Formats: sequence, C-alpha cells, structure tokens
Amino acid sequence: MKYEGRLFRPPSEAKSLIIQITIGCSHNRCTFCSMYKEKKFRIRDIEEIRNDLNECRKKYTSVGRIFLADGNGLSVSNADLELILKEINDIFPECKRVGIYGAPKDILRKTDKEISKLKELGLGIIYLGIESGSDKVLSQVKKGVTAKEMIEAGKKVVKSGIILSTMIISGLGGKALFKEHAIESAKVVSAINPNFVALLTLLVEPNTEIYDDINSGKIKLLTSKEVLDETEIFIKNIDVDKCVFRSNHASNYISLAGKLPEDKELLLDLIKEAKNEEYDLKEEFFRRL
Repeated sequence: MKYEGRLFRPPSEAKSLIIQITIGCSHNRCTFCSMYKEKKFRIRDIEEIRNDLNECRKKYTSVGRIFLADGNGLSVSNADLELILKEINDIFPECKRVGIYGAPKDILRKTDKEISKLKELGLGIIYLGIESGSDKVLSQVKKGVTAKEMIEAGKKVVKSGIILSTMIISGLGGKALFKEHAIESAKVVSAINPNFVALLTLLVEPNTEIYDDINSGKIKLLTSKEVLDETEIFIKNIDVDKCVFRSNHASNYISLAGKLPEDKELLLDLIKEAKNEEYDLKEEFFRRL
C-alpha cells in the first residue's frame, strides 16, 4: 500500500484504516494550514485505490472503520465515490462506518440524491471544517467560502442523515475579531445543528501566511485567558439540540467535553474556574504534542 506525504485524519479516526482517495487538498489556500502544502492535489485512480483495499484485506482480519483521506475527499465525483464504497462493502463487509473530509463547496456541488446514495452505500460521517462563522475571519484566512455557504452545506449533510462533525478554531480571528469570531461561529453552528462540534485552538505553524501576518503585527494572537473568554462567548451563544461538544484536543488550554444544551452551564462553570489566576493552564509546549 502506498501513502504519499504526511498523514492527517480526525482524532476520532485514530483506529481507522486510512485509505487515500485524493492526494492533498483541492483548496489548499487557507492561511493557517500547513497540512498539505508539500502536495499537489490530485484524485487517485480507482484501480490504485482498489489495489490498496485488497492489500489491506490481506493484512487485517477485521476493519471496523475506514477513513478516506486526504483533504476534501468529497471533491471526487459521485460515480467514483460510489465505486469506492461498493469496493469497501465487498472487500470489508465487516466495516461499520466510512468517514471523509468534506469542504462546503464540494458538499454543495452534490445533489441531495447523490449524498443520500453515499449514505446508502456506507458513508457514515462527514467532517466539516467550519473554522469560523465570521465572514471577515473567513475572508482573512482565505477559506474560500462564506458563512451562508457553510450553513447550506452543513444543513445538507444533516438532512441526509449522515453524521456531521464540525470544527471551529478558537483564536483564528486574533484580538481584533475575537468577539465576532465567537458569536458568529456560534450562529453558524446553531443554524446547522450538527451531531458534533469540536473547538480546537489555533496553532501557528512556520511557512504559513498567518505566521507571517502575526510576525508582521497584522494579526495579534490571543493570550490563553483571552482564548477562554472567546470560548465562553461561543458556548453562551450556541443554541443546538442533541449535539456533542468537545474541546479536548491537544491544542486546547483546558479540556472540555459535554452534550449541548444540557451541559452548557457545567461547561461555563468549568471555564469560569479555569479563568481563576491560580488555575494552571496547559503550557504552549504541551499544546503541540
């Protein structure tokens, strides 16, 4: 089995079999992201993917989950995605769930019928990087999509019955936009009402545009306490039903987890406690482990 470049996948896919159906990211212009910069985007040939699946079948007696990498796997045509899912069903009949990253515009390009067909063939979860609900922040980081498009894409997945896992990046708007980032992100997530929402905290990587913006003073990073303020605003303004909330990624200064709306006050109490000067927040070094 061949895997090109560095491997990236959602934390919840840690035990999944990773199969590349694309190389790199079809957008690959986000200022904060260094994940696929060394790769030139392309969609892999179906025969290559089939060979990888067959090779893995020889190595693994049981595969419960499969994740289709790299970025923006839903940029692959529905005809090819259907073939891939059928191959998975034939080769790994025991597989209970297939996951994939989905960019908003790739989701919007597919019809409701096409997405329903993918669900029928075993696509169980789509990961949508919202990053921010603020159009100002989305434009600043060159996400290439508006908040309105993000909502439309998210709702489309929810309507299909496929599990939708979304992500917001705390601190992405810097000091100038942190309140807008928190409030507008809560609005977008509330409008979508996803199954999962994860709150990560910005990690600045060298050789990214945002790294240069920060060094030049164009963007000012939030302090750890300001990140907590932003998180508090986000949680106060979010209005969802039966949504699992997670902010326990390595990048986060404190670990938060719960279900919304029932655990909202508990989460806010934990943030209030963490803002106490005697509370030891995670050190920067440990946020990168």
